Amino acid sequence: MTPQPTAGPQPAAGPDPAAGEQPAAAETHRAIETVFRLESPRVIAAAARLVRDIGVAEELAQDALVAALEQWPRDGVPDNPGAWLTTTARRRAVDLIRRRENHARKLQEIGRDLPDSVPPEDVADPDAIDDDLLRLVFTACHPVLSADARIALTLRLLGGLTTGEIARAFLVPEATVAQRIVRAKRTLAAKKVPFEVPYGPDRAARLGSVLDVIYLVFNEGYAATAGDDWLRPALCEDALRLARQLAQLMPKEPEVHGLASLLEFQASRTAARTGPDGTPVLLRDQNRSRWNRMLIARGVAALERADALATGAPGPYALQAAIAACHARAYTYEETDWSAIAALYGLLAARSPSPVVELNRAVAVSMAEGPGPALDLVDAVADRLGDYHLLPSVRGDLLRRLGRTAEARAEFERAAGLTGNERERELLLRRAAECR
Repeated sequence: MTPQPTAGPQPAAGPDPAAGEQPAAAETHRAIETVFRLESPRVIAAAARLVRDIGVAEELAQDALVAALEQWPRDGVPDNPGAWLTTTARRRAVDLIRRRENHARKLQEIGRDLPDSVPPEDVADPDAIDDDLLRLVFTACHPVLSADARIALTLRLLGGLTTGEIARAFLVPEATVAQRIVRAKRTLAAKKVPFEVPYGPDRAARLGSVLDVIYLVFNEGYAATAGDDWLRPALCEDALRLARQLAQLMPKEPEVHGLASLLEFQASRTAARTGPDGTPVLLRDQNRSRWNRMLIARGVAALERADALATGAPGPYALQAAIAACHARAYTYEETDWSAIAALYGLLAARSPSPVVELNRAVAVSMAEGPGPALDLVDAVADRLGDYHLLPSVRGDLLRRLGRTAEARAEFERAAGLTGNERERELLLRRAAECR
């Protein structure tokens, strides 16, 4: 009987080390949980290549986890635990297909994907595993799914997060996340989305979806839309890890390196973006000695790769990375090359028109040319931004600099009423109070 899709394998479902286990067994179980969290994307991807169904592949990965929980405490952790899990899941996939009533037709279709003897763990081909992982990335981020479904499925399959962790990150009920994941897998099956890496125009169309999902995940960690904390570092780390993996899997795609560069630069500021009590610290007030220079160096290297690979004008993520690089090069706020940033935002607005991009360009223009011209730019896009809380926040800052403090205070108060994040609300109300 074909296993039914669930919300995903839960590595914590094994025996509880606190329930009277021997210390060695408890240590082994902790090792299994750690290995499974790191390796589950590749295990699922390898199984999905055979069964062509993400939900079933997750069940097979769960079977491999159960086998590890049974065998490793007795036999010891294998030298290559990731390959052991992958091989076990592939063997279960072969057994499952052969049990199906139409096994003969399936065997003919997948040909050499079903060898009589699955390669042992010590000769597993890492390049083939990476190919499978790349297929999984594109499948999880297929445009047939809603943005919320793509994010949830990506974090589940590639980030290794449980449904509970995803729910806590986005402040939604765990049942909601579980439903999104299950529905996403059902949609992929119903639409017969192939488990493959597309080529040509199809790849370009799908790659944008992949990059956008990773970027959305990072942004939710970088500036949380709701909740009591402004930063959620774990989400930033998951997104950055996915971007780095994608850059390794697709080394010739300039926008992949552009996104990786952007996230490296943004992540480099994390330690300086909040005070000891979690209070947000604005860019101009950040202690730049706390910026992570190693991440900045990685960002510079990735941006150089993106530029070297580009055959035409830079893409949106490479342009945003170039803007972030301008900030990273300035050792003080006053040294920032705002004219260059404004020009880059102009290129970004031409490449990817958006009122949010125009709002960011206005901030750069305000620093390069003054608040007056910038206010005109902001007012020109105000109708298209609706209740976006950063619109009155930016207007408040520009009005304050123009000496129109009563109007500025009203704008900061309006922004505070629109944000769903408690820390950001406190910051905006404090800025409103400063205008009295």
